[in-house]
Amino acid sequence: MQLEYIGQNLQGRLFKGQNLTGANFNGADIRGADFTDANLRNANFFQAKAGLQNHWLLILLITLFLIGALSLFTAGVVAVFAGSKLLPASSLIGQDLILFINPILLTIFLIVTIYQGLNKALMTIVVLAVFSCITLIYFQYYEAAAAFAGNLLWLFTVGITGTIIFTSVIILTKYYFWILIGAGFIAWVVSTVIPLILGQPHLIVFKVAFSSAIGVSISIYASQQAIMGMSQLAWLQSIAIAFTTISGTRFSGADLTDADFTGATLKNTDFRKANLTRTRFHNAKKLDQVRSDSTYLEQAKLIKVLVMGQGREENFDRQDLRGINLQGANLVDASFIGADLSLANLQDTDLSRVKLVQTQLNGTDFTGATLTGAYIQDWGITTDTLFDGVRCEYVYMRLPTKENPDPLRKPDNHKEVFADGEFGDFIQPIFDTLDLYHNQGVDPRAIAISFKQLAENHPDAELEIVAMEKRGQDKFLLRAKTAATADKSELSAEYFDTYNEIKALPEREIKLLLDEKDNRIRSLETMVMTALERPSFYSNIQVEEVGTMTNNSSGFSVGGSVGGNLNNVQGDGNSALQGDNSQGVLGDGNQVTQQNQVGADAAESLTKEDVVKLLAELETLIKSAELPADTKEELVEDLSAAKKATEKEEPNKQRALDRLTGVAETLEKTSKSVEAGQKIWTTAKPIIVKIATWLGVAAGSHLLGL
Repeated sequence: MQLEYIGQNLQGRLFKGQNLTGANFNGADIRGADFTDANLRNANFFQAKAGLQNHWLLILLITLFLIGALSLFTAGVVAVFAGSKLLPASSLIGQDLILFINPILLTIFLIVTIYQGLNKALMTIVVLAVFSCITLIYFQYYEAAAAFAGNLLWLFTVGITGTIIFTSVIILTKYYFWILIGAGFIAWVVSTVIPLILGQPHLIVFKVAFSSAIGVSISIYASQQAIMGMSQLAWLQSIAIAFTTISGTRFSGADLTDADFTGATLKNTDFRKANLTRTRFHNAKKLDQVRSDSTYLEQAKLIKVLVMGQGREENFDRQDLRGINLQGANLVDASFIGADLSLANLQDTDLSRVKLVQTQLNGTDFTGATLTGAYIQDWGITTDTLFDGVRCEYVYMRLPTKENPDPLRKPDNHKEVFADGEFGDFIQPIFDTLDLYHNQGVDPRAIAISFKQLAENHPDAELEIVAMEKRGQDKFLLRAKTAATADKSELSAEYFDTYNEIKALPEREIKLLLDEKDNRIRSLETMVMTALERPSFYSNIQVEEVGTMTNNSSGFSVGGSVGGNLNNVQGDGNSALQGDNSQGVLGDGNQVTQQNQVGADAAESLTKEDVVKLLAELETLIKSAELPADTKEELVEDLSAAKKATEKEEPNKQRALDRLTGVAETLEKTSKSVEAGQKIWTTAKPIIVKIATWLGVAAGSHLLGL
């Protein structure tokens, strides 16, 4: 049952630890309410009013005034004591110090604060103070050193305490300008009157008054800069916010997953350690004045994006943005390189040309988002990443460089774009995979035996090899699809236990072990060796089709003559052995090697639709190749005719075969005279052989001998 608190006055109410899932606080007054550790998943705080109750606001302002008055009184007493009691009136050095020390120090402090920030100003004063004190002590002016220390104490008291107080006043009040002017005037009067009350000479009174004016001015200026987000003063604002959120609305430790604070007033609110997964803050007021320790609200530049939805060209590289809600935001040309956007809500967000390189996107919701021109190199999408209704005409698989401003655009043909909804089908990962990474001393025999044994021991895991990837000189990744319920950690541990045991066996025992296994083991061993040993036999192709593996009786599926289908080998610079019904190799600089095993089995596995798609793939490949215009035109014409002949209700296989033969002959001839022809021919051969087999070409045909 949904709890309804629409428009209610809930000031000071206690909801601590309660289950308020889906509760509706639309327009409610929740000032001073305590939601600590409450369950507020999907709660609605639309246009709610949070923060301090009026009486607490008055109490805090009075407290600030009393603290300020006490600090000024103490500072005045210290300054007078240091200036007149420790230094003899007849002392020339004492008179000079009384007249010049505070104004000089405060003037330096003011100038450095304005141009370099408060942090560097404090460091400068400390260095000057230490140097001066050491110098005075060295010349045995002990009274002068004590006076100098007293003046320095006065400076820090007025500067830091005053700045914190004025910053707190700005956060607490709406009409802070006039309050600051009034408070500054009172502070100056109080600090000036103190020496008169103590019966000090006019010189002392002048010195204290002048120094007070400078000190108060610095405090007012620094407080305003802190509120405006000056990075050097962030720690001062944090102290002030911690003070002003006392008795404000408290959400500390609460679960606010999918809660909605659209249009809410959140000044003086405590969100420390709250779960803000997909929490919506669109058009929220005073979000920069909340206490937000251990949440993403600590990152100041995120506030503008969360509230206004404006993050164009912003840099969020390597930031922890897990669970952030940027729904509908403008993030055109923004950069999220290495950032964590897992579980984030990016629905209807404009991510045109955004950099999502190595971005973690587990469970991220891109529903309705725009991704045209995005750079998605090594992005961390998973089966839980949502791409429903994504608008995307094209993407880039690599970041641009001077040499290559359009790196690996997809679709490859620059005249083509993804149709509506097509990008999601293109990019969505199909498999929930077990990644077996071998980082040294790769042994293909041990890999084959270990994986076969793992599949036999865990038939319920439904292990199917979907990718092999060589990395570096001596590293290898074997990627396998698993059932959703499979324990990947347990499977990985068992696999590597077996793998390491087999690697440690003597050569004779390994051979005996191999003799006991069936041909699937030897075929997998051959494929691993091919992927490892032939890195130079690559070309630039990325086959976009990723089909579904076919299980065999042992729950073990792999390409070639093993009895399954090798669907794709992913990565840069990979080598794969193309066997029965193998579908492709994903990555940069990859090559498919065709074995002379294509026969009846391959022909039976293809459908008419598969062949039409392969012909279209060849056509796209040729259109994007750098071939002579007349050659390209001839090839495209032949392929188009072959495709039309195949698409008929009763395919005219002979006509299609004639045209395909013409394509093969032209490509083979071009490969001997044009460099680009060699590349395209190497890529096209396996595809032509597969199509020719389906068309029923005779075993001795030139096409099968390619």
